[in-house]
Amino acid sequence: MKKIVNEILKEEIFYEKLENGLDLYFMPKPGFTKKYAILATNYGSNELEFIPIGEDKKIRVNEGIAHFLEHKMFEQPDGGNAFDKFSKWGASANAFTNFTMTAYLFSATENFYESLEHLIDYVQTPYFTDENVEKEKGIIEQEIKMYNDDPDWNVYFNCLKALYVNYPVRVDIAGTVESIYKITKEELYKCYNTFYNPGNMALFVVGDLDAEKVLNSVKKVNNDDVEKLSHEIQRFYPNEPKEVNKKEILAQFPISMPVFNIAFKDDNVGIKGKELLRKEIVTEILVDIIFKRGSKLFEDLYMKGLINDNFGGGFSSQVDYAFTIIGGESRNPREVKKIILDYIEKYKEEGLNKDEFERVKKKKIGNFLKYFDSVNFIANNFLSYNFKDINLLDYLDELKSIKFEEVDARLKSHLKEEYCVISIVEPTTK
Repeated sequence: MKKIVNEILKEEIFYEKLENGLDLYFMPKPGFTKKYAILATNYGSNELEFIPIGEDKKIRVNEGIAHFLEHKMFEQPDGGNAFDKFSKWGASANAFTNFTMTAYLFSATENFYESLEHLIDYVQTPYFTDENVEKEKGIIEQEIKMYNDDPDWNVYFNCLKALYVNYPVRVDIAGTVESIYKITKEELYKCYNTFYNPGNMALFVVGDLDAEKVLNSVKKVNNDDVEKLSHEIQRFYPNEPKEVNKKEILAQFPISMPVFNIAFKDDNVGIKGKELLRKEIVTEILVDIIFKRGSKLFEDLYMKGLINDNFGGGFSSQVDYAFTIIGGESRNPREVKKIILDYIEKYKEEGLNKDEFERVKKKKIGNFLKYFDSVNFIANNFLSYNFKDINLLDYLDELKSIKFEEVDARLKSHLKEEYCVISIVEPTTK
């Protein structure tokens, strides 16, 4: 296995591309009790239009199918459930689907290699029938309805619908009740065969383990009969204008206090690798300076009684889309938005505080080093970055080299009123 070393972090990663194209990464963590593995595919809810493997025409699949597929992967041909074996070995297993990635994972303190082999085996063994697909629709319908009743979920997705005109990030990851009832086993197999090809997947293992044993366990069960992916999967996304879709979306729920999301659409997209990583870090620092607890804006809004401790912001970034989002509770969300925009204009005129920049940057360095004590953080973030052509081990080097002038310039280019939207969920009127 090839070894990648980062001298600053004092960490090393072993890497090997297997015969069928699967990328295997292993990070040894001597002395750690917990061991963790995550097997992920570069495929999420945004992938609605693509050319299936072995075909030459583009298709459009039903919304929510990536999430539906994740649910079905646990059902085994023998009638059992993949979770059963994990439980028998004392491992804790889970899975998740987001906009760009689907992942299957487990953590364990014992019987790790058995659990690792099982993880790879069940993800490589799809079992879809007309009957089990129909049965799953009712389960996912209940999940969708549960989220539809959640004001925080609604305020977030309404915010994305306000930001984006066409891009599928505006669509709920689970789809709609109507869309999931159109899903068939044939459609699931097309998605599985296209996106669950090992050449579109990566496995990350971390813990107090032996590199050769990890490699041998993976090779033992890895399916080499799968036709190796010899080309990039052809994915299609609709053209997205720079402009936002709607400046405001309002909804009502039986809550006592309005909740809100304020977001800024990023028009600097279509980049990947270190350029994307640098943009992410610069924007994260900017967001922390302006919006995080302890900032002048936070203290002003708090002292005026316009926000509480739930207020906060963050930057969400992928290759083809990105946005800064700020959320919280307030009796007057529109006034919060007005004050935020006023502060941004003031910072643009007067400039950011360099001492504040240094403080935030130093804190981010400390937090990042602390996160490397979490095997979950390392593995999940490594694969998420990996699919954007970014090496997580480069993060600290890039962070340390960020200059104040870059953050000041990003303030002017990104946080623009014309690209700002607000989503509000207010109490139901009687």
